Amino acid sequence: MATKIAVIGSREFLEKILTVGSQVEDITIDPYIYQQPQEAAELARTLMPCDVVFFSGALPYYFAKKHLENLTLPMLILTQDEIAVAASLLSIAHKSKIPFERISIDLFDASNIDHVLSESEIKIECLNIMDFKQQMLEDSFNLERIVQFHFNLWEQGLTEVALTSVHAVYHQLQSLGVPAIRMADPQISLLRGLQTAKDQADLFKSKAAQVAVGYLSLQEPQQEQIDNLAHSLNAYIQPINQTLFIIYSTRGEMDKYRLNDFLEKWSGTILVGFGYGSTMKEADQHARIALQFAEKELSSKCGYILTEDKEMVGPFPYEHKQYSLKNDHPMLIQVAKETKLSPSNLSKIIEFSRSRQSLQFTSADLTDYLQVTRRSTERIIKKLVDNGYVKVVGGEMVYHQGRPRAIYELHLPLPQ
Repeated sequence: MATKIAVIGSREFLEKILTVGSQVEDITIDPYIYQQPQEAAELARTLMPCDVVFFSGALPYYFAKKHLENLTLPMLILTQDEIAVAASLLSIAHKSKIPFERISIDLFDASNIDHVLSESEIKIECLNIMDFKQQMLEDSFNLERIVQFHFNLWEQGLTEVALTSVHAVYHQLQSLGVPAIRMADPQISLLRGLQTAKDQADLFKSKAAQVAVGYLSLQEPQQEQIDNLAHSLNAYIQPINQTLFIIYSTRGEMDKYRLNDFLEKWSGTILVGFGYGSTMKEADQHARIALQFAEKELSSKCGYILTEDKEMVGPFPYEHKQYSLKNDHPMLIQVAKETKLSPSNLSKIIEFSRSRQSLQFTSADLTDYLQVTRRSTERIIKKLVDNGYVKVVGGEMVYHQGRPRAIYELHLPLPQ
């Protein structure tokens, strides 16, 4: 069955991508056309069933993202790369003979221009560039500001042509009499984008079809809520005993379900472990491990999910961390061998380090993050200190009397 790709973009973009789409096998393109990029928000609400959503750029996604929070489908943004920038500048230089200094340019990421010029060994002291990435990050994007940027430079005689990444800006500049050119959408970039969208959709489908097994450990079974869960997940639930239930479903159903909401609404004590796998046996093993993690938490409501890649997600409903239970990075395998730490603990420590702005920490900081006893944390730190992966760099006085509390610094190799 062909992969259905919903493409949200301007009319010009859709015309081009529909032309090249025939070169990618087994896809159909469902076009959603806007006149202004702000209209992408409304288009997102009208999406028909599809396998993946493809945005023509960061701008339509920026306006549509608030309406896609509950969408479980994969989404892809066609990023503007060095090929698009180089093709556009080369076209202007060849056809119009206009120096780069006499061009006003707007784009999502100005570093692409820096890379193109650097690789071409072209040195230009002053370029007229508006990078609107920061506006989008600060949620303050303004289309008229881009139009005004180009218009002012042209009116003052500082530029001869405007190169814009936004089709709506191009049309407004044309109506104002400003010579304007649209940033190129190279065919190779469009083809790669469509193929990537197809690949992401295929991966999503394969994962959605994976087996999902769950264990519910309850203090007081509430049949109505259990039945609601089974209905929501299109699942089969079987009691093992009076307080333990097993659930059979698929990962696709789990990805659409909000485990947080289920746990928060449960009125009694409940511990949940879900596992994903390519076989029933694998999913069941992962679910048992996830339940064991939930049982170790000092909470009346807790859930974990262990994926087929040994990625542990949880604890729900109060936190949503993710760390690996397997260790396949050469440097970390060596660390695990030297320290005798489990892959789980080592992964948690790496995630702890990444979550902090400073490498320095106290045993209390690590205890709070790991949610273990102080003694367990001290044993972990000692193993790391003994092997040179943690160093004592200072101390702090928490109380007026007593020994100062040690301040540590992590020296672990952190894989990207």
